[in-house]
Amino acid sequence: MPARLISDFIELRGIGAAFMNAALVALLALVIILATGVSLSGVTFATVFTVLGFGLFGKTPLNVLPIFLGVFLSSKIAKRSFKEYLVIALFGTALGPFVSFVAFEIGLSLTYSLLFAFGAGTIVGLLLPALAVSMLNMHQGYNLYNIGMTCGFLGIFLASLFKIRGIEYAKLSAWYSESHPLLMFILPALSVILIIAGLAIDKKLILKNWIKILKVPGQLPSDFFSISSLGSGFFNAGLMGLLGSGFVYFTGSHFNGPVLGGVLTIMGFGAFGTHPKNSIPVMTGVILCAFCFGQQLNSPGVILAIIFSTTLGPISGQFGFPVGLIAGFIHMVMVSQTGTWHGAMNLYNNGFAGGLTATFLVAILHWLSNNTNFLKKKVK
Repeated sequence: MPARLISDFIELRGIGAAFMNAALVALLALVIILATGVSLSGVTFATVFTVLGFGLFGKTPLNVLPIFLGVFLSSKIAKRSFKEYLVIALFGTALGPFVSFVAFEIGLSLTYSLLFAFGAGTIVGLLLPALAVSMLNMHQGYNLYNIGMTCGFLGIFLASLFKIRGIEYAKLSAWYSESHPLLMFILPALSVILIIAGLAIDKKLILKNWIKILKVPGQLPSDFFSISSLGSGFFNAGLMGLLGSGFVYFTGSHFNGPVLGGVLTIMGFGAFGTHPKNSIPVMTGVILCAFCFGQQLNSPGVILAIIFSTTLGPISGQFGFPVGLIAGFIHMVMVSQTGTWHGAMNLYNNGFAGGLTATFLVAILHWLSNNTNFLKKKVK
């Protein structure tokens, strides 16, 4: 299937097939993590949950493998251990739809298109490590989905290559809009399991350890497992799952592939940068923007922006609620436009928009700090 945004696999092929695909993609990520000997940390927790979530709308075993290979080859060229590039490889699968696009949407015979797609995906993986560091420097770690910005930047170049050849991008809008009990309750149930696990691990120390997390702005890298504890990381991830699910219920949205994928992602980053204190301001900013421009809160673009705007949590955590509100507002404006720039090939479109928003805001805030007394203490 075409995998570009928005391709809800539940709508396209049913719940069973979508769940199996997500499980296989996540299992592939876990196998690679185990094979490289990387231990459990906040970032690996985040990557697995993110890959699992996007296996419901965009990632498949077919379109992620070439990117893994490309990043692996990049590590060899740089004479580095693949372990050092593992996170880039896992998050870099955001450009999986580019591989599917080349394989199934440009009109070549299947044999040639698959070979072309595998080679193109490998080249993409080769380029990602070089770009990721530069993108991180731009927003200074205030955008948690840094690889999303990297993939969006690279995606513009990739999309332009096909646009100049006159290849059109068919707009995709597969969105499951029925109410299925399994989809409605699976995330709250998983969230409760994580909360119980956190309570069981930390016992009486859970509140103290969780407060440590709330005091962290969340700027990259913020591994809550090491900053606080394993139990508090699980506990916070569960709370983020309930928070995300709560916003979905509040807006009257449907639980489908993209929405489940979004909530699973913020649960993963509940161990690596996001917590209720730094997330609620930016989520509220997105809602405010939607109201100002007359958009429905349960429309696909808005509900996904509400969920994924938590990528800007570190801005709220560092500079306070009002700035977080502004960040969410700007993020909603940006994300409504950025998808067309890369032909909807970057699954982490909110990460791309979040990176641009963070770069814009942080530059202004630092300038104000250097030239006035405004936010000087907070910036320091």
